[in-house]
Amino acid sequence: MLLIGTHLAWNYVVLILLYSINSSFAPPTQHVLEKSEVAPSKLNMKLKDAYEALVSFFRPVTCRHKDEQTLIPCRVGEGLNTTECLENKCCPSKTSHELKCYMPFKDNMQLTFRLLVLVAGGFLILGCLPFCFCAFLQRSQCVNPLRKANKKVEQIVWKKRAHGEDTYGLLLD
Repeated sequence: MLLIGTHLAWNYVVLILLYSINSSFAPPTQHVLEKSEVAPSKLNMKLKDAYEALVSFFRPVTCRHKDEQTLIPCRVGEGLNTTECLENKCCPSKTSHELKCYMPFKDNMQLTFRLLVLVAGGFLILGCLPFCFCAFLQRSQCVNPLRKANKKVEQIVWKKRAHGEDTYGLLLD
């Protein structure tokens, strides 16, 4: 039962990883480049996007502010509307007497939760690895001596089969 649960957990991990990776293959409707055209380098952009995603995972921010926190105006400008403010990764203000666009705050609770889930997942994987290796090695004839055929037992079985065939042959005559 444990092996089925571990196998199911690994399937989910693989599916999540495959879902999170962007496919580098072009869809069939996309324009195919000719030999004379130069393909733009998208590797740098993909690495930059991956880096930003990693940084945003370990530095979560929120727009919810508490009374003791001071609002810092957004670097882009003060006269921004809500859409421009959100496009520049800033927080729009809902009240009119405060800044219209301010910098987001660090979200320590979200960071704690993410790190807890990451560490728990790591421990779960490390805890399941011995069971997976034991299940794999238990079925292997190279490692498990109980899976190897015993020479003496094999000879006895062959003798019994030969003797049984002789007896069966005599009964048919």
